Amino acid sequence: MKNIILILFIVLIPFSCFSQDNSKKDKEHNEMKPSKNDDGEWDLTVIDTQFDYFLNAVARPISQYSESYLKTKNTFLVNEWNGYYNSGKYRNIIESGIDYDPRENYGIKFEYKLYQVFAYVKWKYGLKMNGLSGSDAVR
Repeated sequence: MKNIILILFIVLIPFSCFSQDNSKKDKEHNEMKPSKNDDGEWDLTVIDTQFDYFLNAVARPISQYSESYLKTKNTFLVNEWNGYYNSGKYRNIIESGIDYDPRENYGIKFEYKLYQVFAYVKWKYGLKMNGLSGSDAVR
């Protein structure tokens, strides 16, 4: 009996290691990465039915922002977001990290949409982020 338990233990140890490797791979795949659309512009896809409503009815219009302002804010907010993601804080809200390179020229439309993702999360879930002020979130 002891030999059977010992054999099972020895056989199951490698499988437990493989499952840990898979969780690391899953975490890597949970990164939101910017991608270019058919027109060659950077695009961000948000899979939430209320986001479009928020963007059209609640968010401040794109004309009230400059690209440099949005890039500065997004750099700070992405770092804060990824810090929450990596620490496991707000797991019920933050399900993935964001792959964002502040040296990349994404364009104002992308920067605006990314910034509004943070504003949307604040609006919908009440998640307070240090890089997002109340006046930035809604009009």
